[in-house]
Amino acid sequence: MVILYCLMEFQPVRFNELQRYLKKISDKTLSQNLKELEKDGLIYRKVYSQIPPKVEYSLSERGSSLMKVLDEMCIWGEKNRV
Repeated sequence: MVILYCLMEFQPVRFNELQRYLKKISDKTLSQNLKELEKDGLIYRKVYSQIPPKVEYSLSERGSSLMKVLDEMCIWGEKNRV
């Protein structure tokens, strides 16, 4: 979920930028999460054919629609804190 919020705020974002934003996340963990999010259709992965390779990630339309739901859940959680 943190990755989605990061992409919502800063998109498009490159892998190393995401790692800096998220601080203590390993390459492997971030890579696996990005692959899952892409497979689920929540993010886009754009590969540029250049040297060195450049890859950018951004929210898909489906991912953006999920962010609205997540925002509402956060608001609900804040209002209903015990």
